Amino acid sequence: MRLKSLEIKGFKSFANETVLHFNADVTGVVGPNGSGKSNVVDAIRWVLGEQKSSQLRLDKMASVIFNGTKKRKEGQMAQVTLTFDNTKNVLPTEYTTVAISRILYRSGESEYRLNGVTCRLKDITSLFLDTGIGPDSYAIIALNMVEDMLSDREQARRKMFEQAAGVSKYKARKHETQQKLEATTADLDRVEDLLFEISDQLKKLEKQAERAQKFYALKDEYRTLSVELAVHNLARHKATYKELESQIAREEDNYRSTEAMSRLLEADVEAKRKSHTDKETSLSEQQQEVNRLTGRIRGKENEKAMQEQKRSFIANDLRRLDDQIANSVSQLGRLEGEIEGYTTDLNYERRVEAELEDALSAAQKLLEKVRADHNLLKGNLDEFIKEQQTLEREVVELEKTKAIQTSQIDSLRRDVERTLSDIATRREEMKVLEKNLAVQSAAESAQQKKIGELETSETRRKSDLTTAEQQEETLRRKVADHNRALDARRNEFKLTKSMVESLEGFPESIKFLSQQKDWAKNCPLLSDLLYVREEFRIAIENYLEPYLNYYVVPNADAAVQAIQMLGQGQKGRANFFLLDAFRDYHAPLTLLPGGFRAIELVEVEAQYRPLIEYLLANVLVSDDPNPPANVPDADTVILGKNGAFTRRKFSMSGGSVGLFEGKKIGRKKNLEILETDIKKLESTENQLNTQLATLRTHIQGLKNADQSAMLQREREAMNRISQEKAGQQAKLDNIAAFVANFDAQAGDANERISTLSASNATIDLQLREKQNAADALRERLSNADGSFRDVAEQLSQASADYNQKNIEFIRQQNKVNTFRQELTFRENRRNELRQTEQNARTTLARHADEIALIEADIQRITNELTAAYAEKKEKEAALSGVEQSYFKARNEIHELENKQRENFRKQQDLQVLVNRLKEKFNDVKFEITA
Repeated sequence: MRLKSLEIKGFKSFANETVLHFNADVTGVVGPNGSGKSNVVDAIRWVLGEQKSSQLRLDKMASVIFNGTKKRKEGQMAQVTLTFDNTKNVLPTEYTTVAISRILYRSGESEYRLNGVTCRLKDITSLFLDTGIGPDSYAIIALNMVEDMLSDREQARRKMFEQAAGVSKYKARKHETQQKLEATTADLDRVEDLLFEISDQLKKLEKQAERAQKFYALKDEYRTLSVELAVHNLARHKATYKELESQIAREEDNYRSTEAMSRLLEADVEAKRKSHTDKETSLSEQQQEVNRLTGRIRGKENEKAMQEQKRSFIANDLRRLDDQIANSVSQLGRLEGEIEGYTTDLNYERRVEAELEDALSAAQKLLEKVRADHNLLKGNLDEFIKEQQTLEREVVELEKTKAIQTSQIDSLRRDVERTLSDIATRREEMKVLEKNLAVQSAAESAQQKKIGELETSETRRKSDLTTAEQQEETLRRKVADHNRALDARRNEFKLTKSMVESLEGFPESIKFLSQQKDWAKNCPLLSDLLYVREEFRIAIENYLEPYLNYYVVPNADAAVQAIQMLGQGQKGRANFFLLDAFRDYHAPLTLLPGGFRAIELVEVEAQYRPLIEYLLANVLVSDDPNPPANVPDADTVILGKNGAFTRRKFSMSGGSVGLFEGKKIGRKKNLEILETDIKKLESTENQLNTQLATLRTHIQGLKNADQSAMLQREREAMNRISQEKAGQQAKLDNIAAFVANFDAQAGDANERISTLSASNATIDLQLREKQNAADALRERLSNADGSFRDVAEQLSQASADYNQKNIEFIRQQNKVNTFRQELTFRENRRNELRQTEQNARTTLARHADEIALIEADIQRITNELTAAYAEKKEKEAALSGVEQSYFKARNEIHELENKQRENFRKQQDLQVLVNRLKEKFNDVKFEITA
């Protein structure tokens, strides 16, 4: 049993119908977090009958139905279908494919289905009880079940072992049995209550017992009168008894004489059969020897074919190895050149790296000397610089405050001027925006109408496409069914034609006469003359089996000619019907209620009709599947419609019907019918293929007319128009608010300008005082600063030289590392190619030895096959002579068996007569005894 597919619709996150096919190549379902993998497991658990919403990670069972989104309404039902392949009959059902479904509606109604038929949950549970599959089985591992097994919570590990060992199904049955026992106990309690009620009815039953006693008294009186009547009849039956006893003795003497004759015939048949058995054993042994030789020849032929195929594979491998060696040699040459170039470049770059390293060390020593001189002068200047910095910070703060206030004054003035200009400009923009809003509203309405038309057209196209695809699927299935029927007819035609041409099932003599074209054209086989409908063919063929190998010849001369040809060719014996002997024959009319005359079921040409009437005279076909208790008269034969029995007056035969019974009659007629049916089916096939091609062209046209992209573009255009309209409206609202706010801001700015101008006048007086003190301090610093600046310039130059040389050295190191990596990669690649070349040459040598061994084996097998073919030809020639002797002995046994059957039929008639007399004798004896 294998899972084939899982169909989910409206279950949790699967809003649309989704089908997962689990063919032989699928081993799992993978995807990112949130893609619905766990929902697939929940769907399988749910369809198998899970009743706990917590096991499905839900608060209530109705939550399994798709709950909708912002753009899609909620679903009205959830449906999951699980399909299994039951070709190995693991499930106890006759279906090869089993599909179980579970449906839950939002109204709260639910149902289960098994192969589309509504059923109970108990039916599904019982079906999967012995398979280990269920909502709570460990065939389905949920997110928390591994943790439960590890921690052995609620004996989860025990449940897993019981399921693996197959014990859980017996525990379930034990639970059901306990429930039944409890119900039975309740029924017993009810029975005790009924017994208590029945005890009240015993009084009525006592009165009925008194009436029964009176009945027995009357019965004794009746017995006395019956004895007196029996004494009277006894005297009469004794006379009849003596008469029947003497008649039985006479008939038994006749039966014993017939039985003695039957034993003599049986002894003769046994002697012939023993001789025939020896010939049959010899024939069987020679046939087995020929078959063994044929099997050995086939084995040698297969061995030779395998060696030739192996030689071809090795030759292909040799060509591949030659190409691989040539490619490796070419790549090795190229790599050698590249390695030599990279080695030269690496040596040069290493020398440059050493020179840069020496220059870097010299620059570092100079930088350290200049930095020491700079630090000494810097300590003396720090005190003057701190005093100057304090004074300069105060001046800067005052200038900063003045600059800020001046800037604020200028900014406020510009803001006032700009505000007045902006108000005028914004009012003009408001007029333009109002016009644009009117235009965009009209464009939005037109675009909405265009989108509606496209949606209607696309819906109609999808509906037409769905209908066309359904029609295509229906027609495709019809074509597939038609093709299977056509293939079946063609195969049956080929098989029947092969059987007709090779005369399958007929003896060697029949095949020999059929090859005599001049004689056989007017002398057909009886089996080729008849045609019977399929439902009656087995019954008629079983009855006519002894005569189906008979040739129907016009007269005795044709039969004599055939017998002479068989004698000259030593091809065995054949039987013939003389057609002129049946020219005036008329079959008697025999009727059977509920049956048919066999002659009415046979189709045959008019000239052969009297012969068939003779063969099927008094033969009836019954609809009853069981043989009748008796037949109308001694000459009547009743056949079962399906060939299960043959009923004669004193005998009956039957049993199972073989697989190949009913295949001889009407082979040539059936061949003509099959040829006509095949032509009709081929014509219908062409019509169906034309219809299917036209429908597929129509479907492709509908698919090409897909307007989804255009509809998406129009929707995007609609969104752009809506966004532009909303932007224009927002812009208009913002401008209106801006104009209202700026009128108030202009008055506040004028007051702020007056306050800032008065503050700037006070700051100018403070700046002049601070500036005079700073000039005096600057003259003191100028003398000490000259020598310090020279040292600082030297430090800056030395630091710049050191940094430049350090950068050049690091760059050179990176370049050397790059050349080293490239050289290492190519050396490794060269070693790999050399190893590959060496392995290929070793394999070439080994393959050369294998080809030599294979050539020797092929030559040896060829010589053995030549000798085996010659031996087979000799044994087949010897087998032909043994077969002729065997068939001659079998014909002699058939003649003796026919005589034995005639004597046995006579013996049966006498046995029936004796049995009837004994039955009558026993009846009289019983009467006397009674």
